[in-house]
Amino acid sequence: MRLKISLLKEPKHQELVSCVGWTTAEELYSCSDDHQIVKWNLLTSETSQIVKLPDDIYPIDLHWFPKSLGIKKQTQAESFVLTSSDGKFHLISKLGRVEKSVEAHCGAVLAGRWNYEGTALVTVGEDGQIKIWSKTGMLRSTLAQQGMPVYSVAWGPDSEKVLYTAGKQLIIKPLQPNAKVLQWKAHDGIILKVDWNSVNDLILSAGEDCKYKVWDSYGRPLYNSQPHEHPITSVAWAPDGELFAVGSFHTLRLCDKTGWSYALEKPNTGSIFNIAWSIDGTQIAGACGNGHVVFAHVVEQRWEWKNFQVTLTKRRTMQVRNVLNDAVDLLEFRDRVIKASLNYAHLVVSTSLQCYVFSTKNWNTPLIFDLKEGTVSLILQAERHFLLVDGGGIYLYSYEGRFISSPKFPGMRTDILNAQTVSLSNDTIAIKDKADEKIIFLFEASTGKPLGDGKLLSHKNEILEIALDQKGLTNDRKIAFIDKNRDLYITSVKRFGKEEQIIKLGTMAHTLAWSDTCNILCGLQDTRFTVWYYPNTVYVDRDILPKTLYEKDASEFSKNPHIVSFVGNQVTIRRADGSLVHISISPYPAILHEYVSSSKWEDAVRLCRFVKEQTLWACLAAMAVANRDMTTAEIAYAAIGEIDKVQYINSMKDLPSKESKMAHILMFSGNIQEAEIVLLQAGLVYQAIQININLYNWERALELAVKYKTHVDTVLAYRQKFLETFGKQETNKRYLQYAEGLQIDWEKIKAKIEMEITKERERSSSSQSTKNVGPKH
Repeated sequence: MRLKISLLKEPKHQELVSCVGWTTAEELYSCSDDHQIVKWNLLTSETSQIVKLPDDIYPIDLHWFPKSLGIKKQTQAESFVLTSSDGKFHLISKLGRVEKSVEAHCGAVLAGRWNYEGTALVTVGEDGQIKIWSKTGMLRSTLAQQGMPVYSVAWGPDSEKVLYTAGKQLIIKPLQPNAKVLQWKAHDGIILKVDWNSVNDLILSAGEDCKYKVWDSYGRPLYNSQPHEHPITSVAWAPDGELFAVGSFHTLRLCDKTGWSYALEKPNTGSIFNIAWSIDGTQIAGACGNGHVVFAHVVEQRWEWKNFQVTLTKRRTMQVRNVLNDAVDLLEFRDRVIKASLNYAHLVVSTSLQCYVFSTKNWNTPLIFDLKEGTVSLILQAERHFLLVDGGGIYLYSYEGRFISSPKFPGMRTDILNAQTVSLSNDTIAIKDKADEKIIFLFEASTGKPLGDGKLLSHKNEILEIALDQKGLTNDRKIAFIDKNRDLYITSVKRFGKEEQIIKLGTMAHTLAWSDTCNILCGLQDTRFTVWYYPNTVYVDRDILPKTLYEKDASEFSKNPHIVSFVGNQVTIRRADGSLVHISISPYPAILHEYVSSSKWEDAVRLCRFVKEQTLWACLAAMAVANRDMTTAEIAYAAIGEIDKVQYINSMKDLPSKESKMAHILMFSGNIQEAEIVLLQAGLVYQAIQININLYNWERALELAVKYKTHVDTVLAYRQKFLETFGKQETNKRYLQYAEGLQIDWEKIKAKIEMEITKERERSSSSQSTKNVGPKH
């Protein structure tokens, strides 16, 4: 990725340009110390003077009123705030009429920023005051006051906090009084510029110590640049939070959100005092010290999938290369390319007005449809369909271009969604809530309605990243997520009535990804790269989960690596310095998944015998139990030396009825309540009581015996035997109550039990004979 710079031969301004701001993706306003406000039209390459300000007004900062005002959609910004050196800020219309000038600070007003909703304006000045104003320019409050000039200010993503500079310190102050203020030393020189992104919640700062830094919202340092030759005079996040730009003397740099640099340009600009990203995030404008306005286009982004590599060569042209046969295709577009995604044998490209869908089998005939809103901020793909996110909503389309659904939920803000907070599979869409970060909304892909009975998935901590598995049946769909404590959890997406368990899979997880061909999960945990070959094991037999993992030392990836993709058995990881590392994992677990999904149990066993690996046998054991194939499970457990489990599976074979077998399989996986329900529904009350006795679940055993008025003496006899073995006295009041005056006769009890078992056998054999017995397979 690099920047394509365009700079006019002669500057349009006589003095330094102090600030720039975009109205649409093709129109920019610039303000200069020569008191002019100039409008630039990039389509026609024309510039025109909008207004000449009075000679005593030197503009310092400009910010356009935000566009999306709830329901009333404006296609473009209509007015802006301009701060100036005479202590005032001015509300100016698009046509250049000064609507209002407000006395704000003693000394210059150094920065002014609208919040995301456009309901409040914050200004900071040389007098060290931070003031909040209403939309019409009425003073609401003085948020803070300090003894030094405040050079830059930014709103928090929820418009509830304000970040500002204080010399070498950065301060985050919430709007509500008495809330905790966060303050830390950020640079060794005065901080000149800050920016806070609403999508990734990260903070950028630039200072006179010639460094730029990236912080999280708690003030923890994530990246610290090398010192440059000159002070860093400007920094700005791209709208989607994936990139940021840095400006200095004769320097413009494009960086990834993790801090490493994509491109460095040295245009002849003087210091770049202000950087503005266009609304679609494809180009940058810089306000230059020598009167120029520098424009830079982001080109040469790359997308890779299997043997295809797609590069954006110009703003309207893509090059596709097939590395197997070196065939090259050129894709031409009518408008500027804004976003693209390559996955599942399809390339989806959104331009400013249309969406193109290419199949990797045929690059010549794309499917084209028009877009509603225009600026697409995110494209996500699954095997059957893809998701577009823009300022107006979330839209799901099939690869044939057919609109499928558009999920909605209360308080939805689409402008802050990214690949970590939205996940898509063939039948489900998951979206992390921004208002309450402990909640995940789940939608049915085909209808856009909430999944199941509409229950949300809620967790005890804030969630950072979510991912849905891609394969298998809808009923078995799983979602994995990482929470604020960096713990990795997995849970079922299907939520009907009973609350699904959220089970912890690992700790210190930084990033995760599901394979696109089968349900294998990989993640980076602290210093280990871990692959969960069959994450479902946690629902079947948690004891053998450690045996189903593959772990590898991850220290070679340095700190803060990120998993880019997991295609087939190839995992791609981006290190903190921007380099890509490819890891191949064993292909056998994927083949095993395939065999099991098509019930080829003999082939699965044969594969495990061929590979001779513990992990594969452990996966097969868990898969077999999950699919109730106890014969295969017995072979697999024997291979990994779990003798107690082999014995238990063997004991199941002697059970008289299929309900009893089913109940014991459920008990094997730890689902005791479900096992009891199965037995009671089949009318096998004694067996339900007996499993509770075997588990020393005395209260429940007695409760069932009393409720169904049967086998009370059996329960009391077993209880007495248990107490005698341990030499204890009965203390349970209910047992004392029922034991009064009851003589325990073991002969009688054993006869009763024998009768129950005979009855069960007869029942199952009669039900077998009544069924039309087909050929055995």
